[in-house]
Amino acid sequence: MDYDKLLDMAAELGYQLMYSGAEIYRVEESVRRLLYAYGLEQPEVFAIPNCLIVSVSTPEGHPITRMRRVPLHGTDIELLERCNSLCRRLCTKPPPLDEAQAAIAALCLAIPRHSTRLTLLGYGVAPGFFAPLFGGGPADTACAFFCGLAVGCCLLYGGRFLGANSFFRTAVCSALTALLAMVLVHLGLGQSVDVVTISALMVLVPGMALTNAMREIMAGDTFSGLNRTADAILTASAIALGAAAGQALGGML
Repeated sequence: MDYDKLLDMAAELGYQLMYSGAEIYRVEESVRRLLYAYGLEQPEVFAIPNCLIVSVSTPEGHPITRMRRVPLHGTDIELLERCNSLCRRLCTKPPPLDEAQAAIAALCLAIPRHSTRLTLLGYGVAPGFFAPLFGGGPADTACAFFCGLAVGCCLLYGGRFLGANSFFRTAVCSALTALLAMVLVHLGLGQSVDVVTISALMVLVPGMALTNAMREIMAGDTFSGLNRTADAILTASAIALGAAAGQALGGML
């Protein structure tokens, strides 16, 4: 048994799970079960939102450790489902290591990706559905749609200008959205600045991140849960500060 290759394979699967937004307990249990399936006893797996450490001991007593740092990521349900399915197959009937490594490497390649136009359409349609829920009429719905498109363009194309800082990027998107909402309503295209602004900002709200944080805290992964909670609070703060700045600038103009 090539334990280095086995450990690389298990660490890669754990990395893909974490990058897809999986919960910490899911990552640790999946990697542990995979190593059990290949005959290793008492593997040690430790994960936090940005780091994964896997350690095993060979029958000769030689310890081997792999550490993977996980970059900033969101949630990819399709990738998460494929990782779960593959892990179950590998644990049920473990194939040769080379075949298992090839299957894990093909996880990202097999996922269909939406085109930029379709992604932008999603950013516009989502606020358009939120507007009636907040009491907006057809005019507010149309304005929320265009503000959602602006948020999508800012997120998809503004990376080269706004950098990789998610707090700053979220604040700028919120400010532009609030300012655009005030302009559209001032031009008579919308009726309520608040409805249009809130509807468009809903696409930036870290709802899933906060839900996963509470779930991890209840599961006993306190450090990871607090980490995700802090990230969600910072994102919410960026949304609030950006929207306030945009409305203040709109009032001055």
